[in-house]
Formats: sequence, structure tokens, C-alpha cells
Amino acid sequence: MGRPDPEEGQLPAPVKPPDGGWGWIVLLGCFVITGFSYAFPKAVSVYFKELMKDFHVGYSDTAWISSIMLAMLYGTGPVCSIMVNQFGCRPVMLIGGLLASAGMILASFTTNIIELYLTAGVLTGLGMALNFQPSLIMLGTYFDKRRPLANGLAAAGSPVFLSCLSPLGQVLLQKFGWRGGFLIMGGLLLNCCTCGAVMRPLDMGMKRKMGKAQDKYEAKEMLPIGGKSEEGISTTDGTKKGKKAKKKPKKGKKLLDFSIFKNRGFIIYTISKFILVLGLFVPPILLVNYAKDTGVPDTEAAFLLSIIGFIDIFARPACGMVAGLKWVRPHVAYLFSFSMLFNGLTDICSARASNYTGLVIFCVFFGISYGMVGALQFEVLMAIVGSQKFSSAIGLVLLIEAFAVLIGPPSAGRLVDALKNYEVIFYLAGSEVVLSALFLGVASYCCLNRGKKEPPPENNPSAGGGSDTEEAESDVQEAEEHSSNNHQPARSTDNALGAANEEANHVAEEQSGEGGGCPAGDGEVLARDGCNTDQMVERDSF
Repeated sequence: MGRPDPEEGQLPAPVKPPDGGWGWIVLLGCFVITGFSYAFPKAVSVYFKELMKDFHVGYSDTAWISSIMLAMLYGTGPVCSIMVNQFGCRPVMLIGGLLASAGMILASFTTNIIELYLTAGVLTGLGMALNFQPSLIMLGTYFDKRRPLANGLAAAGSPVFLSCLSPLGQVLLQKFGWRGGFLIMGGLLLNCCTCGAVMRPLDMGMKRKMGKAQDKYEAKEMLPIGGKSEEGISTTDGTKKGKKAKKKPKKGKKLLDFSIFKNRGFIIYTISKFILVLGLFVPPILLVNYAKDTGVPDTEAAFLLSIIGFIDIFARPACGMVAGLKWVRPHVAYLFSFSMLFNGLTDICSARASNYTGLVIFCVFFGISYGMVGALQFEVLMAIVGSQKFSSAIGLVLLIEAFAVLIGPPSAGRLVDALKNYEVIFYLAGSEVVLSALFLGVASYCCLNRGKKEPPPENNPSAGGGSDTEEAESDVQEAEEHSSNNHQPARSTDNALGAANEEANHVAEEQSGEGGGCPAGDGEVLARDGCNTDQMVERDSF
């Protein structure tokens, strides 16, 4: 009786991000998911020598396990987007955690390398993909003002888990063999289900708050009130509900929103990320072999990657804090461009390093720049497309990056085999990263200047990701005002009837003063010119 009903469209689902509260638990879950997604394919490499002995295969054959995991992580982006838009983040993450764990458990019982590709590669890779993308979506849902810091902290999970999973894998290999290690690793991946369980949708909190407000309204309705007045109020309530229902019809939700390709900023970001990925991962992959060729001992050469990981742990949260500053955040795309330029110049300047000291200096600066890129890449994408379209945008971006991942490092390896010279590879990789930085900076600047000259669109609900939230908040406010006005306890039936009659007379005077009311039959055309047919219905009902 006059109570807002969420099922009838009165209470929209979008809610303003809380920037804290339960969001910190969501951030912790995203930290764990990011660590497993990026570090696990690299940590599995400690088992490759034992796999080569048991299955009588070469190193390139076992390396395909990690490659398949990464290909599934990037290439299944659109599939993840469709599932998230259809079922929500929490169910998808729970299924992904089960698939990732089942893949490693089944891999411990395999008898040939092909079965390993299907279990540890395809199944585990798909499970991690179904966890990684929804966790980033939920992070953007819970954080707005503190989102750069949240992205930086979540991205730090990659180096932290890499520094933990690799030594753990070595210990498990020595004590339980590769089969026991895979089995225990599969049990660890069940923690992804725990992370998925804490991804509570924000609309649940909204419904709880509105439920408390509705209880207050019901308490007011239980006060004694005249039957005719109650009938008049409910009639007015019903007409306004009918008006809102006509004004805002329900729209079907898109499984994958391709309209983001109309966003020039998204196109610029996608092209720059494709060029970036061609050269970003090449130096850390070839670094150890490059150091060995210059005469560095094996243990010291392996320690170079640890230096990059240690610097990366602190660089990502620090960069997130800087990106969250008021005078930096509006220009976060240029900060991202600077981080890529920094990384590319580091590769170029360190290409001729011929001793261990030079390589250590390279690792320090590469760790800083690599951490900056990792902390800002998804923050920039969220800023471009908004939280409403982020689920579709990240899926399409990861799919495009998958092609770059399959092109960049393998091509660099073939060039090394052909030229026997790492210096050229570092120059080439650094040039690709610098090119992506210049393209993003220049194109964003030109696009920004062009956007300033264009007049802002008027009342375009499809532009941007915040219009739905603003409209939802206005509807909630209107519903609260309407409920507070129509549920005040009346002292007597005569007072209620008198108020209703005064409202009807006031409406009639306004209609007569505006020029003669509405002729029958003109309908919608006259309603657009300023004649409100709903007011006539309210007057007749009274």
C-alpha cells in the first residue's frame, strides 16, 4: 500500500561505491586472485625438469603448459564477460575456483603430456580466468575515490605470490614429487572459491537499507486513518507508479557490450596495450639467459628476477597512491604513458649492460617501471569506460592482448636463435614499449582537446557509466519523498479529505490557468506540450 517495490523498478540496483567497509575484504580477495592468476603459470615451471624425465619430452613441450594457462587467461576474456553479465561475479568465481583446483588435481594422475595440456593447461587456465576478471569488476564496483590505491594493492599480489609459490613448489617437489606437488597446489587453488564467496554484490546492501526504511513506512501505515483518505492516497500512489512504469521500461541486459568500440579513448587504449604487450614481457623472460651469456653464475643470474619481484611489490601500491592524488587522477592516462615510456627507455639504455652491476641497476629500474605499468593498466581502463561497461571492456582487451602474448615472446626467442645477440632484442622490445607510450600520450592529448571543443551531450543516458547510477539515486530520493508525504499519520478523516480536496482544486486551477486543459483525443501530443494527463486522473479520482 504505497510502499516502493524493487521488483517494479522503484529501487534500482546500482549503488554508489562505499570506498571501504566490506570493500577491503573484496580487495583482499582480489589480491589473492591476482597473485594466483599471474604467478601460478610461472611457479609451475619448477616442475618442468621432472616432467621431462617422466614423460621423455623436451623443455619446449613442457613450457607449453604455462603458455596454455596464459592463453586461457587472456583469450577467454569475452567468455568471462558474457558469464559475468548473465550470472554475476560471485557464481562465476565459485565455478572458476572449482575448475582451477580440479585441473591441478586431475593433472597429478596424468600419464602423458597431452593430458597435462588438457588438465593443468586448459582446465586450470580457464578456472583462473573465471576468477581474475570478475574480481577486478567487483573491485571497481566497491571503490571509486580510492580505486587507484585499491588497484595498486591488488596488483601487488602478483609479485608477492610469485616470491612465495616458487620456493613452495620447490619444497613440495623435493618431499612429495611432482604428482604430490600438483595435488597440494590444487588444494591451494580452492582458496579461489573462498575469495569468490566474499564478493558480495552491492545491491544486497541496498535492499537491506531500503527494507529498514520500508519497515518504518509500514509502521506509519498501521496508525488509524480514514478509509476514504486511504483510498485517495493509494489511488494517487497507483497513478504515480503507472507514470514511472511508462517512463522507464525495463531494458534487456547485453551479454557483451560492443558499443564501447564507439569510445575513442577505448580504441586508443586497446591499440597501445597491444603494442605494449609485444615487448613488455620479453626482457624478464630473456634476462636470465642473457646474464649467463655475459658470464654471470647461475645462482646470481636467477637472483636478478628476485630483485625485480622485490621492487615490484613496493612499486605497485606506491604508484596507486600517487595515481589517487586529486591533481594526478584526472591525468592518470598520461601517468600510464609515462610509466610505459620509463619502462621502454630502461630496456634501451640497459641493452649494452655487460656486467652484473649493470644488470642489477637495470633490474631496479625495470622493477619500478614494471610495477607502475601493472598498477595503472586496469585503473586507466576503468576511468575510460566506467564501471558499468568495464566487464565487457576488460574481456575484449584481454582477448586482443592474447594475440600479442602469442606473438611477442616467441618471436623474440626466434630472433635470439637466429642472431645470437640479445642486444638487438632489448632494443626492439624497448622500442615497442616506447612506441606504445608515445601513441597513448599523443592520441589521448589530441582526443582530449577535441572533446573539449565539442558541446556536452544533453540527457544522454547511454553515454558514460555513471548516468544509470545518478538516475537510480534520483529515483530512490523521489520514492522516499513520495513515501514520506503519503504516509504521514492523519489526525482525523475530515483533515485527510480536506487535504485531498484542496489538492484537487489546486490542480484544476493550474490546468485552467495554463490555457483550457486538454481536449480529449489529443493524447500523447498534448502531453508533450505541457498538459499532464495524470493530473486529470488524480482530480477525477478525488
